[in-house]
Amino acid sequence: QVQLVESGGGLVQPGGALRLSCAASGRTFSSYAMAWFRQASGREREFVTAITGSGGSTRYADSVLGRFTISRDNAKNTVYLQMNSLKPEDTAVYYCAARGGGYSARESMYDNWGQGTQVTVSP
Repeated sequence: QVQLVESGGGLVQPGGALRLSCAASGRTFSSYAMAWFRQASGREREFVTAITGSGGSTRYADSVLGRFTISRDNAKNTVYLQMNSLKPEDTAVYYCAARGGGYSARESMYDNWGQGTQVTVSP
């Protein structure tokens, strides 16, 4: 129903910052809750953060709370993930996901996924 393309990943030193973008192609973008998940090498995909369709409510995994910020610009059909104070354990492929209705921290609740963008935090 909606196609997602992530961008903005790269290599950053510990303590640095990156801003990821997720561009969506869809006619009713504001009706989709959006989320970011990540998958580190050898680990299962995990929830990072999510935002409601209106942008009025967000939630975060404990591991990123206070460091990451999710936001969206519905006029641009884009969701962002601002990542500050990055740590080596943040290294992963970051995926954008979408679902109709309310947001969820459960991976299985999302049926629209981007291709992922690599984030590497290393000195």
